[in-house]
Formats: sequence, C-alpha cells, structure tokens
Amino acid sequence: MNIRQFSEADESAVIDLWRDCGLLAPQNNPHRDIARKLEVGRELFLVGEVDGEIIASVMGGYEGHRGWVNYLAVSNEHRRKGFGVVLMRRIEGLLLERGCPKLNLQVRRSNEVVLAFYRAMGYGEDEVVSLGKRLIPDKPPAE
Repeated sequence: MNIRQFSEADESAVIDLWRDCGLLAPQNNPHRDIARKLEVGRELFLVGEVDGEIIASVMGGYEGHRGWVNYLAVSNEHRRKGFGVVLMRRIEGLLLERGCPKLNLQVRRSNEVVLAFYRAMGYGEDEVVSLGKRLIPDKPPAE
C-alpha cells in the first residue's frame, strides 16, 4: 500500500470509502469535514492506495495537547491484511514527530470489531465520558 497525503482530487473516492465502511453519520457532512480538515493540518490527512485505487484513509489532528484520529477506514475487500495497522502507525509517527504525548479516538461502543482492532494495537478505554456540542450544524449531503 502506498500512503500519501490526501489531495482534493481524492474527495469522491474517500467519501465513497467512508460510506462503504459505515463511517458517515447524518449529523456530519463529509464534504464539509474534508474542507475543514484541509484548512487545519492537512498534512495529517492520509490515504492509502493499492494499484492506484484509494483503499484506506485516516484523518489525524493535533492542537498541542492531545492528538486525535478520525475516519480510519479500510475498504471491505482489503481488511485483515494489515493496512489499518500500517496507516495507524504512520499517523502515530507523524503525531509523535510533532511532540504529541497522547492520542485519542472515539469508537461507537457497539462496534466490537473496531474496538478489538484498537485494543490489539495497544489502545485502552480511558475513564472519561465523551461529551460533544455541535457549534455549526451540518446539513446532510444530498444523495
């Protein structure tokens, strides 16, 4: 798998990947999520390609205190081949280079497969409650 930074030409393929992986939520417009990421730390938005096809993505962030990972996705036909681990290790390395001391991510509690994936990579559940407040409502994308 070739890992590189996201480029604007990747948008459709990445959104299709997220849709196929079940990562899209009604309250998040993926076009806006991508546009926002490109404004802040775009070098931490990576895609993985096999034979020129985007088969994976990860969106990292760091604000000086904690790192975050969003939108880790590997296409269904390429899962269980180590691509997710490789992509996570790359984003961990980029965050570590920036001095990031801790990485956070969120997984839906019902997603046991993904929880097991992260646990196998050394991630554990923190004794915290995740809270959120939407400051800018996103309109769902037109289908």
